[in-house]
Amino acid sequence: MPDIHIRREHALGLTEARDVATRWIEEARTRLDLECEVARGEVADTVRFGRTGVSGTLVVAADHFELRARLGFLLGPFSRTIEAEIGRNLDTLLGRHVAGSGDGQAGQKERA
Repeated sequence: MPDIHIRREHALGLTEARDVATRWIEEARTRLDLECEVARGEVADTVRFGRTGVSGTLVVAADHFELRARLGFLLGPFSRTIEAEIGRNLDTLLGRHVAGSGDGQAGQKERA
């Protein structure tokens, strides 16, 4: 099964990162019909998300977001498109707060 791994550094701090994550969750629920569950922590939160064909986590920390998703058989062929869309969505939500860049496009993207 194809895996997606996206990491974005930012300079928001945990409180503002939680606000961005809340917007991401709202979009994931409405646009992608994902079920989302948030586990809050002292230094980071973990959002578990899923539906038929996809499951994963989004770690929300004071200095980064890290998304890992596993795609099922039917969505596997679309993994690059899905990964690109998720990356663009995170970049848009983070906007000017991405660490080390004023254009909102910095950060690391890894493929697992």
